[in-house]
Amino acid sequence: MSRAHRLIVAALFASLALPCSLWAGAPAGQYAMFGQTRSRNMVSPEKGLPTRWDVKTGENVLWSATLGSQAYGGPVVVGDRIFMGTNNEAPRNPKVIGDRGVMMAFDAHTGQFLWQGAHAKLSQGRVNDWPQQGICSAPYVEGDRVYYVSNRAELICADTEGFRDGENDGAVKNEESATETDEDVVWKLDMIGELDVFPHNLAVGSPLIVGDVLYTVTANGVDEGHVNIPSPLAPSFIAVDKNTGKLIWESNLPGNNILHGQWSNATYGVAGGREQVVFAGGDGWLYSLDPKTGKLIWKFDCNPKDAKYIIGGSGTRNYIVATPVFANNKVYIGVGQDPEHGEAPGHLWAVPADQEGDVTGKQIWHRGGEDFHRTLSTVAIGDGLMFAADLSGFLYCLNPDTGELYWKHDMFAAVWGSPVLVDGKVYLGDEDGDVVVFKASKQKQLLAEMNMGSSVVTSVTPRDGVLFIASRNRLWALKEGIKPHPMDAPAAPAAH
Repeated sequence: MSRAHRLIVAALFASLALPCSLWAGAPAGQYAMFGQTRSRNMVSPEKGLPTRWDVKTGENVLWSATLGSQAYGGPVVVGDRIFMGTNNEAPRNPKVIGDRGVMMAFDAHTGQFLWQGAHAKLSQGRVNDWPQQGICSAPYVEGDRVYYVSNRAELICADTEGFRDGENDGAVKNEESATETDEDVVWKLDMIGELDVFPHNLAVGSPLIVGDVLYTVTANGVDEGHVNIPSPLAPSFIAVDKNTGKLIWESNLPGNNILHGQWSNATYGVAGGREQVVFAGGDGWLYSLDPKTGKLIWKFDCNPKDAKYIIGGSGTRNYIVATPVFANNKVYIGVGQDPEHGEAPGHLWAVPADQEGDVTGKQIWHRGGEDFHRTLSTVAIGDGLMFAADLSGFLYCLNPDTGELYWKHDMFAAVWGSPVLVDGKVYLGDEDGDVVVFKASKQKQLLAEMNMGSSVVTSVTPRDGVLFIASRNRLWALKEGIKPHPMDAPAAPAAH
């Protein structure tokens, strides 16, 4: 598998939403994103989800739909629409051919394909836009707008209906194609052309919106030689007006200290009476910023002081691909690297969020060394339990206040996605295509294990009694009570 497979999939792999009716349209106040809420905690209030299914017989399978040959960002559901990033290896438009990054929209009732945004690759090649990777981050959806970062490092705002409504919304009127199966772009911000960003391998970032402000990382990183930073003054993190795409403020933290690239996501929370947006820098530090100004509130080094970064992964200093989680006045985060660099020791931290300045060394608790390995995964915290996974394939059940280990489970395959806690159960997929379901308790109890037919590197998305799972090349909707039925599943595109 390519390097870009390994480093951009990250903790971009679970996209949940606030409760709302799946089968109604999406009122303006409804939203969904990577993570359950703006705190990015991988916990859902859903009930009645299936714990067993069979993708071969159709048992508890509501529908499935073909994606491209690779799909990393995870599905996002709002109203009766489901959105998923992929590549163009299963073309929906015969006129749109070749390698592209694709954002697809489906009907959440039936899996019917509705429209797509298909973005040509950057001319710079793999240093900025690795072949066949598609769009690797989950979108943010709010009302009738969907926001995402394309493979071209463009921050896109599009109409959730595409051109199916017969209207061309927004300032952008020159879309490449405007059929009813095409994307209707409302506005876009070219982060390379306008902000001088240099994404390493691929631009990713699952946007976060608070009020009228959208926050995202830019993926600014090193050059192809992995030594120089071509644009150290370019922003790593930005805030823009969600209605217009106009820049409000920018931060170039960590500047010249980027180790590789930056592929995490912003998190929002309130601690010590202060609103904060927290993002994971490409230097392995957490940065808490004032949402209105971008001013630094606190920072935390997620590596020991003696840790050293060595190109290729043999060093002990890690950067962060997972997404920070805000809970109980704390921020929880694990460190990692490109999985191609190996399954070395990592670190999992609980950091106080009600402090100011450099809070390095003031952690509430820490797991590291052989007790936790490099990770791409985001944690789930609820019911007095915390669930975390690492790349080595271990699922951990912990005490979120102390870090005490209750139990762990070996998946016997790499884990790129994140555990999701829902209705007293924990769901987690792995690179072999297996999805495990555990009872959420201090005692280890495996309820079921199913195989999806190809790798599961995203996280499950529960919505209104339906469990959505993206494998590498298919999108599945699972619902309790569906009897076995013949599966009309077209041949999956060849993996790359």
